[in-house]
Amino acid sequence: MWNVFFSLLPSLLLVLVTVLRRWNWICHLADSTVQQLGHCIWIIVCRLLKLPCFTVSGSTEECQAEVRLICKPTALASHLKKHCYTLAQPPLARWPQADPHFQIITNLMWPTKEGAELQGGVHFTRDNLLLKDGAIVALDWAVSLMDQQAQGKRDHHPGGRFLAHHSSNPAIVVIIIPNALGRVTPHLLMLCHKALQQGFYPVVFHRRGHGGCPLTTPHYQEFGNTSDLAQAVAYLRSHHPSSTLLAVSESSGSGLLLSYLGECGSSSYLTAAACISPVFHGQLWFEYELPWLYQWIALIYRKFQINRYATALSSVMDVAKILHCNSLRNMEELMFCAPKQSEQKISDSVDNVGKDNSRLSVKPDWPSYWERNEPLRDADEVAVPVLCLCSQDDPLLPPLSTIPEGLFHNSPYFLLAVTQQGGHCSFMHEDGHGGTTSWSHSVVLEYFRVVSDFFKVEEKKGFKDVFAQRGSQSLRHSTSAVLSRRRATLLRKERPIRRRQISTPSDKFTFEEEQEDFTWNRSYTR
Repeated sequence: MWNVFFSLLPSLLLVLVTVLRRWNWICHLADSTVQQLGHCIWIIVCRLLKLPCFTVSGSTEECQAEVRLICKPTALASHLKKHCYTLAQPPLARWPQADPHFQIITNLMWPTKEGAELQGGVHFTRDNLLLKDGAIVALDWAVSLMDQQAQGKRDHHPGGRFLAHHSSNPAIVVIIIPNALGRVTPHLLMLCHKALQQGFYPVVFHRRGHGGCPLTTPHYQEFGNTSDLAQAVAYLRSHHPSSTLLAVSESSGSGLLLSYLGECGSSSYLTAAACISPVFHGQLWFEYELPWLYQWIALIYRKFQINRYATALSSVMDVAKILHCNSLRNMEELMFCAPKQSEQKISDSVDNVGKDNSRLSVKPDWPSYWERNEPLRDADEVAVPVLCLCSQDDPLLPPLSTIPEGLFHNSPYFLLAVTQQGGHCSFMHEDGHGGTTSWSHSVVLEYFRVVSDFFKVEEKKGFKDVFAQRGSQSLRHSTSAVLSRRRATLLRKERPIRRRQISTPSDKFTFEEEQEDFTWNRSYTR
């Protein structure tokens, strides 16, 4: 009898489970128990690895989140508040998707094929650019999607000569700048995928020696050296003059983008920019003690890059010493502040007499290095709107207290959106269909659309003013000048209004600044 019972036991258990699953409350209890058990195991693992732990809600209903928008009140800020709907909806996800470490592993550290033509369901084609000093940088155009249903009716790829010729509307090119390590992350590939779906033309900028781009000069670019990016943007502008140029950076890649916007000012050729989880203070970020696991992984990746060109780089830096570094700070200092680097810069200055040697005749020490490479060193010169996205639970950046909020309060070009959860760059959000998307991608792309539309309206207003003042003949002359000159943004201050605080409970935005009335106008200068 017992033999019969034991032989039927598996079947009886299966029937029992099937019956119990018909009751929703039992299914919910089982799912909740498994989730809590997994969460506890995850916390134990994080503590063993000495990773910071964050409180993550088990359901999106428990989240009382909001987006805190810090900016100077301008016409553009008001326009964004009214029309950028995604910015008013904070990223909501439950564990494990909402866990910062889980997001870093899946969206930033997950392996990708470096330099491959097909990555993340996106087909890329590469343009290699030869720079003035003989270096090579790469522009990877996202040309099509592997999913034909998502691809839609794209007849021509955006790279090369086909850009902006397939449509009567000017193309919108989004320049994507990876992190300072130059790694193409799954997060970046998802951004390319979504940008293609929405009609943008994404192109990934790879610095010398990054992203499978060969290193043809015996040195890398400094953290905030914009010379390579400036030549790449000038190339895009000259080959696609009718296209609107936008830029977005990921993580530490913001050091390069913010430096470029500050150095070039109104000559940046860009209409708008965005920084996802940006590094505002480069020196502080390198000296900040990151979780050891992430710092170790970044060090290994960087050492592989340097070891690939060890023979060529040995003439300008102590490669053996660099490969034995135990921190990103020491590695950066040895690469760009060592005595060999100083000798190489002196040699370069002799070979380049008559050229711009502002970066060659400098002291090779750590403080001087950051005097010329801090991302916000020329923040007062920025002349295009810049949206920065930050999260309170970001384990790879210094605390939010280090963010220069005064810059966002006083500058009309800088806007800061702070969320309660989002991790580093990912900002995962449940889409309501059982899947997750990146909130940061949706916000950035919608922000680009809204800003472009806003400037088009302001241009029309400017044309009407010119027509009223100078007549139709002057209008034709001004229109031709507009088409032949670069676009830049200029702020005109109108009559001041009494100061008041903007913070209404009904709004999902929180403006933390004093109110003044500004209007945006277009200025066309060389």
